[in-house]
Amino acid sequence: MSSLVPCFHCGLPVPAGSRFVAPVLGESREFCCPGCQAVAEAIVGGGLESYYRHRSEPSANPEALPQVLTDELALYDRAEVQQPFVQHEGELAETTLLVEGISCAACGWLIEKHLRGLPAVAEARLNLSNHRLQVRWSDSQVPLSELLQSLRRIGYAAHPYRPDRAAETLAEENRRALKQIGVAGLLWFQVMMATMATWPEFNLDLSHSFHVILRWTALILTTPIVFYCCGQFFRGALRDLRTRHLTMDVSVSLAIGGAYLAGIWSTLTGEGELYFDAVGMFALFLLAGRYLERRARERTAAATAQLVNLLPASCLRLDEQDQSQRILLSELRIGDRVLVQPGALLPADGRILSGQSSVDESLLTGEYLPQPRGVGDSVTAGTLNVEGPLTVEVQALGDDTRLSAIVRLLERAQSEKPRLAELADQVAHWFLIGVLLAAAVVGLVWWQIDSDRAFWIVLALLVATCPCALSLATPTALTAATGSLHKLGLLLTRGHVLEGLNQIDTVIFDKTGTLTEGRLTLRGIHPLRELDADQCLGLAAALENRSEHPIAKAFGRAAQAAEQVDSHPGLGLEGVVEQRRLRIGQPDFVSALAGQPAPAIPGDHGQWLLLGDEQGPLAWLVLDDRLRDDAPALLDACRARGWRILLLSGDSSPMVGEIARQLGIEDARGGLTPDDKLAELKQLHAEGRKVLMLGDGVNDVPVLAAADISVAMGSATDLAKTSADAVLLSNRLDSLTRALPVARRTRRIIIENLSWAMLYNGLILPFAAVGWVTPAWAALGMSISSLLVVVNALRLARQPAEAAH
Repeated sequence: MSSLVPCFHCGLPVPAGSRFVAPVLGESREFCCPGCQAVAEAIVGGGLESYYRHRSEPSANPEALPQVLTDELALYDRAEVQQPFVQHEGELAETTLLVEGISCAACGWLIEKHLRGLPAVAEARLNLSNHRLQVRWSDSQVPLSELLQSLRRIGYAAHPYRPDRAAETLAEENRRALKQIGVAGLLWFQVMMATMATWPEFNLDLSHSFHVILRWTALILTTPIVFYCCGQFFRGALRDLRTRHLTMDVSVSLAIGGAYLAGIWSTLTGEGELYFDAVGMFALFLLAGRYLERRARERTAAATAQLVNLLPASCLRLDEQDQSQRILLSELRIGDRVLVQPGALLPADGRILSGQSSVDESLLTGEYLPQPRGVGDSVTAGTLNVEGPLTVEVQALGDDTRLSAIVRLLERAQSEKPRLAELADQVAHWFLIGVLLAAAVVGLVWWQIDSDRAFWIVLALLVATCPCALSLATPTALTAATGSLHKLGLLLTRGHVLEGLNQIDTVIFDKTGTLTEGRLTLRGIHPLRELDADQCLGLAAALENRSEHPIAKAFGRAAQAAEQVDSHPGLGLEGVVEQRRLRIGQPDFVSALAGQPAPAIPGDHGQWLLLGDEQGPLAWLVLDDRLRDDAPALLDACRARGWRILLLSGDSSPMVGEIARQLGIEDARGGLTPDDKLAELKQLHAEGRKVLMLGDGVNDVPVLAAADISVAMGSATDLAKTSADAVLLSNRLDSLTRALPVARRTRRIIIENLSWAMLYNGLILPFAAVGWVTPAWAALGMSISSLLVVVNALRLARQPAEAAH
């Protein structure tokens, strides 16, 4: 059995006789093709050689990148397609394009210079901040499709920019939130200096007129904070009062509004203390906390919309004369016949009318090998036709497709998602009720004792006991812990993960792309006749050179391609290499070429292919989806914590059982649909179990959404990542193992923060109630309380070093 040399850049086997080499990291490295060699030399020449030292997996082969069909780009030349995004002014047309692949200012210079060099282009301006390119050109001389092709020739993919209203609204809200934080912070510092100068404790011996100036200055500076920065708190309080539901918005609004009104009274009359500095501090701290929560929620807003990336933008529709015409997906109707070429995505659910091929359904089912499909078989929108052309009758579109059914499963799972109790919200809710009742009682008592002091004492009580520290207790700790885990390679997208990890007792693993690397690798060659392993690899690579099948990618690039190649879906390939007719694929199919019985497969594990000619078999080639090297350590860590372990996969091949055997997983099931996985999860929830799910495909999305904690691999589909609670950016499973101590410590620090906030508020309340807390001490005490909460949370920033041991 021969050991194969992998390409240093992409990991594919280096063909026999290949001489593509380049120095990387102080050694001469071998590459499978000139594309990988050129990319490696460019990376080294650009001073980025450390990329190869820190990468978590092989890079993509540049020759394997998909090419956009010219006739698909030509659809953009149709007037009805251009209507939403192209405007005409005289003889010139104007549009905005979204450009992919921009990395620096040099890219912008290249794009603008290239387009301006075209005779039909009057203007080309690129905004580097959002990658939008504005172009004015004469579309009578050059159609839009040629502009797009011209950009692709220099390495940039451009698409018409269509603003997403939901995304733009979200981005505008984020910009407004950042502006409010900036205004509150800037003005608070100025207000604090002006206000503190009036405090008797500083004994600055200022003149009366200067006192008046400082008071008015503080009032003027505080007004934008109240009306611009804090408007959301007042609107929230009004909404809550209308619905008879108390939240911290009510308490915050009372404290901010009361302090502001008291400050105005003090400014006008010259009596009492100013609370303007407390208003600024409330605004800054609370706005920052709200912004952090907003960013966490924002990551899930576009999850369902990501499914559109699984569908093609256009398709080939057949007319009555079997002539094909490329149309937009929106023009497709039920009953239409579509031609799906090899390498193209299925545009709709349907039934095959003619043709035979293999269909890659891995995104939906997790099955890593394409499945043979023929006349009468059903096919699903978003899956990939691999080998032969298919004529498909459209049976379902839009909301009726299987893809849309998965979206509905996702939405249902998200609505049923078990939510861990937010301790801070519960504590703050009951505390708020207690404070408001206490304020009312204290106000009534002091109105009877000394009506002149009643208002100021109630205001001091509200300011001193404002649940600012309670509001900060959880988000500050979560923010610090999130930064810690990010350094470990685990990105949290929802705040309940750190709390929930401490309660997990069951873990569900997907197989393909999670416990395994998710791609077939040529593990070895067993020659059966006179040819050696390298010669057999060369013949196999020549046969597979033009195939789009995932198996073909395992053989790398060949110096020559076979002639007269015929694909037999589900069986293999036949072709001529060096005047020798060859077959590769299933043993019976290959042996039939020589009229001989198929030899016995020499092993039980992996995908075994036979290579043979007209004289008989030449070699066995074994492929496998390799187990991740850090998977056993993660399984050991799960067992050490007493977790129940399940392997649920959409793959129906024997690989499921083999992976389970290697990892010692007793409960492993294959061939499961998304509904089956979700039903299994619901059964676990019915047993009272807290479930952690690790997955990477669209078929895992409903379970990721419904699990108590869900983690997606960094190489997962966009939809899986946006539906998960956390993402393993590094694709290293040991990052999850190292996250568990961080979760325990985070929970402890959150409890410490809440305990301190409650202790402070509980102690300060009676002192404020009896009138012993002055406005200055109320604001200072609340500031110190909030500061201690933040400082305690920042201890989590030291966690990565500790977790590493």
